[in-house]
Amino acid sequence: MLLRSGLLFLLPGFPRLFCWASTSTATGTFQLQQPLNYRDGARVQPCDGNHSEEVYEPATGRVLGKCLFSGEKEVDLAVQNAQAAFQIWSQKSGMERGSALLKAARMIQEQREEIATMETINNGKSIFEALVDVDVSWQCLQYYAGLAGSLAGQHIQLPGGSFAYTRREPLGVCAGIGAWNYPFQIACWKSAPALACGNAMVFKPSPCTPISAVMLSEIYSQAGVPAGLFNVVQGGAASGQFLCQHPGVAKVSFTGSVSTGIKIMEMASLGVKPVTLELGGKSPLIIFSDCVLENAVKGALMANFLTQGEVCSNGTRVFVHRDILHAFTKEVVTQTQKIKIGDPLLNDTRMGALINQPHLKKVLSFVTQAKEQGAEVLCGGEACVPGDLKLSNGFYMSPCVLGNCEDHMTCVKEEIFGPVMSILPFDTEEEALGRANHTCFGLAGGVFTRDLQRAHRVAAGLQAGTCFINNYNVIPVELPFGGYKMSGFGRENGRAAIAYYSQLKTVYVEMGNVESVF
Repeated sequence: MLLRSGLLFLLPGFPRLFCWASTSTATGTFQLQQPLNYRDGARVQPCDGNHSEEVYEPATGRVLGKCLFSGEKEVDLAVQNAQAAFQIWSQKSGMERGSALLKAARMIQEQREEIATMETINNGKSIFEALVDVDVSWQCLQYYAGLAGSLAGQHIQLPGGSFAYTRREPLGVCAGIGAWNYPFQIACWKSAPALACGNAMVFKPSPCTPISAVMLSEIYSQAGVPAGLFNVVQGGAASGQFLCQHPGVAKVSFTGSVSTGIKIMEMASLGVKPVTLELGGKSPLIIFSDCVLENAVKGALMANFLTQGEVCSNGTRVFVHRDILHAFTKEVVTQTQKIKIGDPLLNDTRMGALINQPHLKKVLSFVTQAKEQGAEVLCGGEACVPGDLKLSNGFYMSPCVLGNCEDHMTCVKEEIFGPVMSILPFDTEEEALGRANHTCFGLAGGVFTRDLQRAHRVAAGLQAGTCFINNYNVIPVELPFGGYKMSGFGRENGRAAIAYYSQLKTVYVEMGNVESVF
């Protein structure tokens, strides 16, 4: 059962749209009050399902309330409702769809502080980062609003005056399944191209971060889309299974772990449904001796410590040329030790809390294991408590840099998903590239060098879906994002995503008489 308290304490200027929860700008004061499912244009309690889980505020370890999981009947109602909305939405012109998306983008932009605050409270990342996430979100909607009116097929002239044309058509109801590290942004990344193409979506957030996706549903409703076009069902693995296997779902887009992605792919295959999988990574960052050292250090910090290291594309295997190994390591440790850990709602905090206690313990266990295997902890890697007493039960750890690492170590091979950087020396470009590619993952990679020929050569050689030259983790919505190998397939963002939320129909038109062989 959701926690229910008395009065609502809204942020100054907090729109009536979000008056479903008690909140303030202070950490440790928010309480869930209203249902977290969204169907047919309104918040609803799931009509079935007998399981719930507590929702935490990572900064304090405090329980915000309980999230009721959706059963098979609730998922079915959400899909049926989305199918009805699809019948209306798919008949609208691209310009009409784009207009609604643009209105939603403007609403997100206007309410960025309120949304970012909710994201920080539920996820634990700094408000500084959450505001950037919200900006990326409205930019995503704005981008696909612009593309919606341009979606078109081709005309192909054939002999004898006959011709053919293609139609780019929507798929139907798409299932979106999000992760807990970028809850609102992922919901936008999946819904914007889906809606631009004329689809409807039923979205299941992570049960760890159920709050902000419902806010997006309300924004879409306020922007004038048909009721049911973007429904939200809360739940865990069983709810996700009901969604993936529902006969009314035409496509599944998932962001999360490799193990879960494999299961989703198996379930979708039973209905021969297309899937987009954005999975884990253990990405390499190669730093050559001719780099601008200051930029390389900054890039390594960006590649490892955003969102407490809980980023799938992070460049956690930092290969450093032996000639600059000492200078780079010294400076990266110095800068890592300066990262301010604390209350994520304070503007000067740069690292907040990890998502929950079990995950914190898991990340710390990787550090322990690294030490046992011979790595050296150069800084951090410990649970910590910021100075504020109200944060004493939060899920914090100090950002960690590991030296003396070798390729066979667990900390180098497996995705840690926390603030842990592994530094590995190398001698030649060929060696670095071979070691960088010696992984089952292929989400991202990066290189720092002043030699542009080498930079492009290494980028071409890296087996990864996204490569960065002299920067890292810069992912504008105009650019396609996705992985190679076990990091998944399909693309989100950019024009490329349109192909994954639509299908092509070919129409042949005969302008003469039929020439039959019979």
